[in-house]
Amino acid sequence: MGDPAVIAAIEAALAADETNVVLRCHLAALLAEAGRHAESLAHAARVLQQEPGHPGAERLAGAASAALGLPGATPPADPPPPGPSVDPRHPSTFEPPPLPEPPTTPPVPLPVSSDGAVPDTADELLDRWEDSDALTEIDIGQLTTPGVRLADVGGMEDVKRRLELSFLAPLRNPELRAQFGKSLRGGLLLWGPPGCGKTFVARALAGELGASFYEVGLSDVLDMWIGSSERNLHAIFDTARRNRPCVLFFDEIDAIGQKRTQLRGGGGAMRGVVNQFLSELDGAGTDNDGLFVLAATNHPWDVDPALLRPGRFDRMLLVLPPDPPAREAILRLHLRGKPTDALDLGRLVRATEGLSGADLALVCDHATERAMAASLDAGVVRPIRQADLDDAVRHVRPSVEPWLDTARNFAVYGNESGAYDELLTYLKRRRR
Repeated sequence: MGDPAVIAAIEAALAADETNVVLRCHLAALLAEAGRHAESLAHAARVLQQEPGHPGAERLAGAASAALGLPGATPPADPPPPGPSVDPRHPSTFEPPPLPEPPTTPPVPLPVSSDGAVPDTADELLDRWEDSDALTEIDIGQLTTPGVRLADVGGMEDVKRRLELSFLAPLRNPELRAQFGKSLRGGLLLWGPPGCGKTFVARALAGELGASFYEVGLSDVLDMWIGSSERNLHAIFDTARRNRPCVLFFDEIDAIGQKRTQLRGGGGAMRGVVNQFLSELDGAGTDNDGLFVLAATNHPWDVDPALLRPGRFDRMLLVLPPDPPAREAILRLHLRGKPTDALDLGRLVRATEGLSGADLALVCDHATERAMAASLDAGVVRPIRQADLDDAVRHVRPSVEPWLDTARNFAVYGNESGAYDELLTYLKRRRR
């Protein structure tokens, strides 16, 4: 047990030298032996304020906390203030130095055993944490098995035919592919106005190929730390190669692969991302066979030209607003399972020329809300009627019009390579 005379002598010595950590730890140990756990905890807390993480003080604080029935091993944030001390040189004027402010957030408590002892060594610490859950690496993007095929895409026969020639026919005819030396690698850029099903088409292509669908968004690639975005991009391609055959789909490719001539000032860090993208597409030192890289963008004119060269995204496929068969299929999909009267979908299809798939979904939502409101007023279920859909069509404006206005300038004045020929044909057909 701690000798009271020794304890009193050490307290007197600490009064003259309050910063003596070794002496204060020894005093806390003697107080603990004497059963004076509250005082022992107070002195251990003073040491931890001076030297956070001090192993001896943490052990003493944990033991005292356990003896007092306090939870955990963390010392109290506001320990009792020390008694007045006297400077032997100036006993009437000496003031103790102010204590440092306690941290605004409490420290993370160390793992404490059943007897309240804090681990002294790294081995003891690892033993205490042996049964805790290990940290897992954050996954990048979503790797799924698509449940749709091209047959589930209504209309869009031109798009399906291009996909058949570019991807499906070589895969289904391996002998013919070998004779012509056709590789199972390639890049396809889906472009067009927003809300027209570019992502759905990419997912359906993966289902047709029997391949994994690896969807990657802008937030999965870009990172605030320099070099992290390039590492993310490399990890994404490595994951796709390990899961071949795989359709690797990048959404908003214009943001990831922006023209390097536009990256000035603060955007200079993005040049490394574009360069890394080019390296992964070329497959230098790697094998991209069986890896199908697809991307989607609403602004192909902002994509770096190097990404569109042969061997990279060398094929571009325009995905326009749905044609009549596609519009009918979309309307049927969004009305499926809902109470409806006999509907003239043919008339509705003719009235929705120029609407995107997202616009058609909004038409069905508006008609559903109108039928639900009528049902609440009547007290009985009133099905969706033709008038509900006709009224919804009148109130939904085509969301693709602003995009077409912008794209028309590039198609008319910036089509030296012929990349926008399909768009020009569509605009002439609509007489824009």
